[in-house]
Amino acid sequence: MNSEDTSNETYSVVVNDEEQYSIWLADRQLPAGWREVGKTGPKQDCLDYIQEVWTDMRPLSLRKAMEAAGS
Repeated sequence: MNSEDTSNETYSVVVNDEEQYSIWLADRQLPAGWREVGKTGPKQDCLDYIQEVWTDMRPLSLRKAMEAAGS
């Protein structure tokens, strides 16, 4: 699928329990373990949003382990 094929599609920004972000076609059922964060729109808008809010790429479990270890 090229960018022309997706230009009219609406996407949702989704996040999993590890606070990892992705996009998903808005009209499709979400896979298990993912939830919507409330941002929908064209693909690039959703990707721009993720770039803005996902500032720490480490999974939540790693961040918690590092905090517990004092790192």
